[in-house]
Amino acid sequence: MAFEELLERAGGMGLFQVLQVATLLLPTIFTPFHMLLENFSAAIPDHRCWTHMLDNGSETSANLTYEALLAVSIPPGPDQQPHPCRRFRQPQWQLLDPNTTAANWSEAATEPCVDGWVYDHSTFTATVVTKWNLVCDSQGLKPMGQSIYMAGILVGSFIWGLLSYRLGRKPMLSWCCLQVAVAGTGTTFAPNFLIYCGLRFLSAFGLAGIILVLSTLIAEWTTTRRRAVTMMILGCTYSTGQMAVAGLAFILRDWQDLQLATSMPLLAFSLVSWSVRFGASSRRWLPESARWLIITGQPDRALQELKKVARINGHKEARKTLTIEVLMSSMKEEAVSARAHTSVLDLIRMPALRRRICTMLVVKFLGRRMTQAGSLSLAGFCILANALMPQDLQSWRVAFAVLGKGCFGISLTCLTIYRTELFPTPLRMTAEGFLQSVGRLGAMMGPLIRMARQALPLLPPLCYGIIPVASSLVLLLFLPETQDLPLPDTIWDLQGRRSDATGGHRQEAVIMESTWL
Repeated sequence: MAFEELLERAGGMGLFQVLQVATLLLPTIFTPFHMLLENFSAAIPDHRCWTHMLDNGSETSANLTYEALLAVSIPPGPDQQPHPCRRFRQPQWQLLDPNTTAANWSEAATEPCVDGWVYDHSTFTATVVTKWNLVCDSQGLKPMGQSIYMAGILVGSFIWGLLSYRLGRKPMLSWCCLQVAVAGTGTTFAPNFLIYCGLRFLSAFGLAGIILVLSTLIAEWTTTRRRAVTMMILGCTYSTGQMAVAGLAFILRDWQDLQLATSMPLLAFSLVSWSVRFGASSRRWLPESARWLIITGQPDRALQELKKVARINGHKEARKTLTIEVLMSSMKEEAVSARAHTSVLDLIRMPALRRRICTMLVVKFLGRRMTQAGSLSLAGFCILANALMPQDLQSWRVAFAVLGKGCFGISLTCLTIYRTELFPTPLRMTAEGFLQSVGRLGAMMGPLIRMARQALPLLPPLCYGIIPVASSLVLLLFLPETQDLPLPDTIWDLQGRRSDATGGHRQEAVIMESTWL
């Protein structure tokens, strides 16, 4: 926790933090673009079977209207609109007789769309569905592609969480942005749906790393007093991206154009970040996390980064006050921690971490205790109220839906702050990756629960409503309050917090923890 003192010597919060947040806004705002992209790029337009009479201009009768030709070529579907997946084998001319009864057409022979489909292009000029005909018997391929994408985020969260301690924050961010950009651009040239899904998996794999790094890198370079503000700016930017993707989809109606527009900015950010990384040091306002450098036994590099931050913040005295001796004396415990081997198993070995990681598996949408518990439980009650509300009270249903969505937005923002404060620097991104993986499991289970509504209509909304309420109770019972506390840099700091809370001494915690290591 002594890093807070070093950060204050480097000017505390200043121009560097402003530049850092501004630089990271670009990948932040485009992250939800990729998460929500298939809501538009894979939209299912109205469609019907291709028929010779309707779609072969040479055979069209000039004496009949389009509606009449449609009636004799395509049977009506369950909603009395043209059937999307069947057509008449032969034109049913008798259906033009106004005295025709239902039996005259319901018994007529039909067949699947053996010659393909005709799509309505009034909303989208082209989508993934229209490119590969993911309708009718192939309609299950679309949710399969979405599940593959979520599986990419699940695997990526776990793998990047493990690799982050060895790779560092900044190189990982640059590489993941490059991976998302290249894979996302590659999907527009995919020759078939299988390769498209493979590229989407790679894109999701990289996106998981971006999500992990953004919040961690910002949190590790901010002071305790301003951390909540900077993380809230990050959350608001993410929400802005969620709104902006709909506007971009309104402008770009072709899925390939939309895919390129969301991928190329990340390619630009990746190239700029690498050029800044290897360019002149005076232009590097996005340095590596000094906390991570100290914990991994690189104090010289950490001192360089701190001096650069001090120079950007205009803190000229830091050239004299920030020395390797000051850094090593301030971070004695962290230096010892650097020599201790840490792994993902440390999340389970230590009781304090084990309790926290298990609780966050249960409450994956959580933030700081009281704010999070209140917003989470209110969101659950909104879902339950909406499920019990009569269908004709649409105004009330919309009001509860908007309120519930707002509460979940508060929860997500709080989570961004809270989870960085629960785990020490060596295991912070490992824990983040593990929790992100569990969160993707929830995203994959949500549609499966929704499928049960055909047999049990109330089961999905009851599950969606009860789980947040129960999670808020688990949060209050098992997770500590972290407001106004500095980020823990070592596992010892967690023991120190607990000892301070019970009237013990930090030194006892250090001795006990070093014995355990």
